[in-house]
Amino acid sequence: MSDIKFRATPAARFCSKENSIDLSLIRGTGPKGRIQKEDVLNFKNFSMVRISPLAKKIAEVEGVEISKITGSGVRGKILKDDVLRFIGKEKDIENVAVNDNKEKEVNKVYGEIEEVPMSMMRRTVAKRMSESYFTAPVFVANIDVDMTEVKALRKKLIDNLKEETGYKLTITDIISFAVVKSLLKHPYVNSSLEDNKIILHKYVNLAMAVGLEGGLLTPVVKNAEKLSLKELMISLKELTKKATEMKLEKEELEDSTFTISNLGMFGVSSFVPIINQPNSAILGVSGITDKAVVINGEVCIRSIMSLSITVDHRVVDGMEAAKFLNTLKGYLENPILMLV
Repeated sequence: MSDIKFRATPAARFCSKENSIDLSLIRGTGPKGRIQKEDVLNFKNFSMVRISPLAKKIAEVEGVEISKITGSGVRGKILKDDVLRFIGKEKDIENVAVNDNKEKEVNKVYGEIEEVPMSMMRRTVAKRMSESYFTAPVFVANIDVDMTEVKALRKKLIDNLKEETGYKLTITDIISFAVVKSLLKHPYVNSSLEDNKIILHKYVNLAMAVGLEGGLLTPVVKNAEKLSLKELMISLKELTKKATEMKLEKEELEDSTFTISNLGMFGVSSFVPIINQPNSAILGVSGITDKAVVINGEVCIRSIMSLSITVDHRVVDGMEAAKFLNTLKGYLENPILMLV
């Protein structure tokens, strides 16, 4: 967001640019809320310095500029002793410790806590998801799909493919194959936005979200539109294996055009996935549940699954998202159509 929209002194604007600080995050203390240089510096000091609540309180009471204090805690965190040492009141540490102990006693009412540093993978995921969430205005659509025929197809193919490839065909493999076929009919769902231009990809680089203990990876099957069901299954299995073993190459995580996120194995009935930038859409796959449905006037038990698609509304309209879901539904409810 441009800082031109915010009332600020020239010195404040210069200081914010020099320190790469977004003026929209700062509350001005000048006339009519105008942001001053001091506001920018205060924001910088308090947003970039790690400090314990007690140390921060002492610094505020004593009027100490915390940016000048060297912290002795984990990753340079400023503790109360650091503040007292800085203002030359080390002899008062024992007195302040009384208040500190009271604070600890209050915490014991609720129980223990554990501070877990974010891994580099988790930091990357957090950064990319935040950029996606705050950049793209999204539209979400949901649809129920009868997966009875897909389950039947899998049952017919699973033994032969296992014997031939060593891999077990899954519902996710068949869904992925149907997604690729559907994307070729709906290029805007398989697009990206670059410099006010919509890039319609004539190929499908399919990313599959793989959840790991420390974060999330999205390995990419390149040119998935050229692969048979068997070839796509093998590619997905090999990439997932490399992801879980943390052996993916950089290029195996790049250049996706569409992403699938599957939480069905955890019994999730529906969810709204966040777009994997620079994609314009992501498909959420939920679990399959046996439900009673009416077919030709008769009640039948069918295997029903919920699909949700999140799209970047700058690129994909709701109608286009709905058409894609209907095409995908058609393939999954009549999977033989994908193989001809």
